[in-house]
Amino acid sequence: MDPDLSRLDDYLADADLDGYLVNASAEDATQRYLSGFSAPDPYTTLYTAEGDTHLLVSGLEYGRAKKEARGGAERPTDYDRRAKVEEYGPTEGGHRVVAEWLVDKGVDSVATPSRFPLGLADGLRGLDVDVTADHDDVVEQVRAVKTEAEIDNVREAQEANEKAMATAERMLREADPDVDGVLHLDGEVLTSERIQQEIEVTLLREGCALNETIVACGAQAADPHERGHGPLYEDEAIIVDIFPRSKATGYYADMTRTFVVGEPSDTIAEWYDLTADALDAALAELEAGVSGSVVHGAACDVYEDAGLPTLRADESAETGFIHSTGHGVGLDIHEYPRLSTQENELEAGMVVTVEPGLYDPDVGGVRIEDIVVVREDGYENLTRYDRSLVVD
Repeated sequence: MDPDLSRLDDYLADADLDGYLVNASAEDATQRYLSGFSAPDPYTTLYTAEGDTHLLVSGLEYGRAKKEARGGAERPTDYDRRAKVEEYGPTEGGHRVVAEWLVDKGVDSVATPSRFPLGLADGLRGLDVDVTADHDDVVEQVRAVKTEAEIDNVREAQEANEKAMATAERMLREADPDVDGVLHLDGEVLTSERIQQEIEVTLLREGCALNETIVACGAQAADPHERGHGPLYEDEAIIVDIFPRSKATGYYADMTRTFVVGEPSDTIAEWYDLTADALDAALAELEAGVSGSVVHGAACDVYEDAGLPTLRADESAETGFIHSTGHGVGLDIHEYPRLSTQENELEAGMVVTVEPGLYDPDVGGVRIEDIVVVREDGYENLTRYDRSLVVD
């Protein structure tokens, strides 16, 4: 998959820079995107104003990089690293290797992501390389518009995600409450941790992994990013939010459902219906050319019309709708654009979540989240999983 880097080309031309430099592991989405290569340790990628990609990798990764990376690969040993380290020490010697490599590529001015290592930037500047921090994160803007191949990667991750969600819902369906309302499954207390573990096992079998997931019950669900812990209870809202990453492609998916085993309170039932309406209202606004703030506003309108607080109406609100409506998804789980009060024009090919919700520690929490593709005349919903509050 070769990305369209014309926007990066324009950025370099407008700034009169020779290239764009990244130093990070492939856990950094910009690194993986530009290099087309994945390695666990930091390596250096240069994208030149001429449209060429070059990698500087350790000998450990050199063989793979030559076969897998988007551009050519070289090693620090190709630039006399050992001699430089002996003369200048490991830090300056390493900086001199990168500087010589840049000169070899005809580059003496570069932009870098804003999170580029400060030590390397200072070292290169001391060796007469002009280093400019790209505070606008132009590559993140480029990454936001996905090719159809990238969208397929997200779609495949979402298919795995839905199997994991089905695992969680099945466990809840098969659980029985004791006299205190604590759910039990197969003779053992059903906990957040137990469901999280089974979600992870399901995803591993589907070629995906995740560092953590959310299974939060009752008051825990009133904190949008509380991972959840301890026993699960009947009649309480249980938020299940799963965001796996494909081990093969590196692309994420994201989905949330809220379940109740038993009878939801009147408030939770009302909140669920309002949140479903807010989700549908936001989806109805989605199309290329619309600002993310318009989509966010549609969700806020539903809640505010029902007399519930939102951050849009009150920046100090601690209950109600206390987060944005959505975010981009790709090689990062949270990336550009934002569906929030921030103005950013949506473009065809962007993949975003739409995830309104309501929260109050005295009640619990409700959130419903789909993942969709922005299209010229609307959207394509990659989520096929049913919405249903009560687990039957």
